[in-house]
Amino acid sequence: MSVHKELVLDGVRKYHQDTQRDGVFVPGVTEIWPSGAVLDEDDRVALVEAALEMRIAAGRSSRKFESSFARKMKRRKAHLTNSGSSANLLATTALTSHLLEDRRLRPGDEVITVAAGFPTTVNPILQNGLIPVFVDVELGTYNTTADRVAQAIGPKTRAIIIAHALGNPFEVTEIAQLAEQHDLFLIEDNCDAVGSTYDGRLTGTFGDLTTVSFYPAHHLTMGEGGCVLTANLALARIVESLRDWGRDCWCEPGENNKCLKRFNYQMGTLPDGYDHKYIFSHVGYNLKATDLQAALGLTQLAKLDDFVDARKRNWRRLRDGLEGVPHLLLPEATPRSDPSWFGFVLTVSPDAPFRRAELVDFLEDRKIGTRRLFAGNLTRHPAYIDQPHRVVGNLDNSDIITEHTFWVGVYPGLTDEMLDYIVSSVKEFVEARG
Repeated sequence: MSVHKELVLDGVRKYHQDTQRDGVFVPGVTEIWPSGAVLDEDDRVALVEAALEMRIAAGRSSRKFESSFARKMKRRKAHLTNSGSSANLLATTALTSHLLEDRRLRPGDEVITVAAGFPTTVNPILQNGLIPVFVDVELGTYNTTADRVAQAIGPKTRAIIIAHALGNPFEVTEIAQLAEQHDLFLIEDNCDAVGSTYDGRLTGTFGDLTTVSFYPAHHLTMGEGGCVLTANLALARIVESLRDWGRDCWCEPGENNKCLKRFNYQMGTLPDGYDHKYIFSHVGYNLKATDLQAALGLTQLAKLDDFVDARKRNWRRLRDGLEGVPHLLLPEATPRSDPSWFGFVLTVSPDAPFRRAELVDFLEDRKIGTRRLFAGNLTRHPAYIDQPHRVVGNLDNSDIITEHTFWVGVYPGLTDEMLDYIVSSVKEFVEARG
């Protein structure tokens, strides 16, 4: 490291230390965010160092993060993307690749998913001309069940795409078994659940493909960013092609002729010897991340276990503190799971002497941030009303979520004082309403 670089990075560390606030919590004044990134001086230094070296495209930090994250998540391959939404798009689109031959998904094929979730789990289904088949979820766990999925399987069903709700695993062992029995693809949207386990096994290791988000709200952050992981090398190659313009070549930008036959290919109707760097085997995108993002991701990854422990501890403090409060349905972990929680979800009983909106307004007035359980029932949104879809069973619980459910934060930036203030505020409101 050069002397000039050492001086700059030492200055960055001092700047970080000088700009840190006192951190004194003032109830009703200090904002309690429902989610957010926890960033330290190592994170700041990593970003500045990458900038000093002008690593403005995907490069060595990106490759290092991909290999490190794949090992951490117990998958063979990880491909960075510019967002978790792009990761879902790539994972779904990969299943339509001609390289999968008879197994490929084609327009009109059906994909089972849940109605109560975030749009970017469902949007890639529609964007690929596929038909979402919506099933309901359970209140308390906010996940669907293997029985509901089994009932939804029909002659046109080709895949299952489900998110682990707020970090709480769905019945992924059983649903993966259903997928295998019926020759269906399974994509796990693991964006909210990095570090969660089901049957002692990490979520994201059951499906053909899994996706992760690195938005600041999530377990790790790169600012923006996402990842597609898989143990299937053929699927990994398809994901990489689709992410990188659809090209057939696997050389990194700036690399040449790793296959040692760059000018010896003949594909499609191209002339013999056409430059492999410019042969395209998919109608792809450019959804890569940058080394600036990956540099931050690497320092965040080193803290993942501590982040997961903090989320579990914060969730437990809220759960214990609110035990027995009337008119509120408290969250429950799916049996046989150990969630790495994304949030603490509450459902106001439909017959409660107060409405969800009143409780949310009370909390927000006290600077306690709240969020809805994402879209609630997606089929009720204007974007989806006229889209082709099928519903199996009723969506009663998804409708209850739409009307009565919200969540508060458990992210590692929250202190015990903040969590206890959330508990006391909820109790005060409920007691006052009888």
